[in-house]
Amino acid sequence: MTWFEAAFILVAGMGAGTINAVVGSGTLLTFPALLAVGVPPVLANVSNTVGLAPGTAAGAIGYRRELEGQRGRMVRLVPASLAGGIVGGVLLLTLPDSAFHAVVPVLILLGCLLVAFQPWLKRWVSAPSHQHRGAWWVIPAVFATGVYGGYFGAAQGVLLMAILGLGLDSNLQRMNGLKNVLATVVNTVAAILFVIVHEIDWLAAVLIAVGSTIGGFIGARYGRRLPPVALRALIVCIGILAIVTMLF
Repeated sequence: MTWFEAAFILVAGMGAGTINAVVGSGTLLTFPALLAVGVPPVLANVSNTVGLAPGTAAGAIGYRRELEGQRGRMVRLVPASLAGGIVGGVLLLTLPDSAFHAVVPVLILLGCLLVAFQPWLKRWVSAPSHQHRGAWWVIPAVFATGVYGGYFGAAQGVLLMAILGLGLDSNLQRMNGLKNVLATVVNTVAAILFVIVHEIDWLAAVLIAVGSTIGGFIGARYGRRLPPVALRALIVCIGILAIVTMLF
């Protein structure tokens, strides 16, 4: 890897860390960047996951104020993310990419629609006849998102924000903090699995780790100031960009 390529990967890592802290989909910056400098796809995927784990942790730390009073939610949801991340990592190591590639754009589109229409859907879910409807499916949905996150992870944050925003009673910024914790769990457990059983491009992983950690703190500092409407619009825009990027 040349100095220019190393700088390119570092900057991509910073951008990914910033985006992951605010919304998610940082993988759509770093994964193509690794492919562009000649890293093979599967090696790029696992190295990218290892590199982004510190950045998602930085985003979670930056949102620690929004996490106050959410210990019960984390106790319930973290095990689902943990299990999902393990399953997703195992699938990456055993299944062909085509198995998930077909459904990924559909999942991202669904997440965008859920986030965009969350205020109206939230009122429907909170109606007297459906007041308990949002509870039971949150944990399995978080698990399923963890599986996807462990496998590839692009727009994992978009999906988590849709699930948490619709299924839990809280504001978007608090859900963003919780999303960062769950994404950190998924990325970390998948990264540990990959380090144990798969080859890692350590130079690329370290460059992404440094860049994404810096970006994670930047994203947490400024992203937490966004009003709900702006944050929701940003989530939808990045989700749509993710779909276009993956399809074309």
